[in-house]
Amino acid sequence: METETITKAPHREEDTAEKLQAGTTTRSRIISGWRKNYIHSRIIFSLIKIAWECYGNLMDVLRGIDYLLRLRKKFIGDFKLKKIAQIDGDYYPYLYGPAYKGSTYKKFMISQLNDFKPVNKEIYRFNNIIVAITKKCALQCDHCFEWESLNKKENLSTAQLIEIVQKLQKQGVSEIQFSGGEPLLKVDRILEILNAADIRSTSFWIDTSGFKFTKENAKLLKTAGLTGVFVSLDHFEPALHNKFRGFKDAFFWAQTAVKNALEQGFVVALSVCITREFASRENLMKYMEMAKNMGVAFVQFLEPKAVGHFYGKDVLLLPEHHELIEEIYTEFNFSSKFLSYPIITYHGYYQRRHGCFSGGYKGFYVDTDGDINPCPFCQKKTGNLLEGELEDTLSSLNRGGCMDYSRFS
Repeated sequence: METETITKAPHREEDTAEKLQAGTTTRSRIISGWRKNYIHSRIIFSLIKIAWECYGNLMDVLRGIDYLLRLRKKFIGDFKLKKIAQIDGDYYPYLYGPAYKGSTYKKFMISQLNDFKPVNKEIYRFNNIIVAITKKCALQCDHCFEWESLNKKENLSTAQLIEIVQKLQKQGVSEIQFSGGEPLLKVDRILEILNAADIRSTSFWIDTSGFKFTKENAKLLKTAGLTGVFVSLDHFEPALHNKFRGFKDAFFWAQTAVKNALEQGFVVALSVCITREFASRENLMKYMEMAKNMGVAFVQFLEPKAVGHFYGKDVLLLPEHHELIEEIYTEFNFSSKFLSYPIITYHGYYQRRHGCFSGGYKGFYVDTDGDINPCPFCQKKTGNLLEGELEDTLSSLNRGGCMDYSRFS
């Protein structure tokens, strides 16, 4: 039975990251130095082996590896890898990619090589797809991109969502993220979807505010095969995060979710929407310090977009904000001063240089009605996953691409 009950937690604004982290049995850490070099060398060797299996001749292998290196530089910049996240025995150089030697790793790398030169092997058509599974939410977030749909009547049943996920897996997708609303208000629905899905060929994640990510739910989701959790946490000051999220216990729930997720061995990323007011060096440094103390492996930097609750508002970051965020991104990821800190993912870094890799190219967004959009922030419906010919819809989406960042290299 699906749950739609929205309950309030005791008001615990005074709890800190250190208090909630105390006693946590975490299976997540950042490795650097010789340990990182050893794992990185194994990754390179595995890529050479995979390329040889794909092509069988030295010239294509060398060109294929060169293509992968150039692709890596497009995403993270021309920097030497300084650290790798180790979670529950697996290794993650990047947030948006499968674990080295995980069940999806080899197929994922074959899929990237296929973009260089077609291979006669099974591939993923998409890297990442976000599927909104509910309109329900207890929060009133300033930047909510599903604001117009929030807490309205559900249009998709669990059976229809299972059908959507199965259709996506037939297309070939490396990673599916469940969003909302707040997906944990439908934990029974998530468990049913995971039970019906092929968790060996696709990794599944949840985008959550932390609401209802209890110890019990964390255990259930881990057993069902969930890989990772994006926890939205937009400030290191509890009161300011609570205000941004429109919920007095939002900070407590986010930190509790991180603690429970780490104890179960999930890959955990904090996701922060960096507004103009928050975009200062002092704030970003304090945020990264908090993330380190909490024990997460990754931090995702997001920019505000004028959609949803922000529609029609002057919220876009200015060039000086982009410059500052890029400085923090490069310092924390590629400077020896911050080797023990989480790895930062910043989509704006590559989007402004090479365009968006979503928009139907390597991913897209399925909203709470089953409609296909370029991404959560580019809401331009191109068809419904449960209606019509899927291939026609995907072709139309791919031609339209991202509304903000066209792919230009």
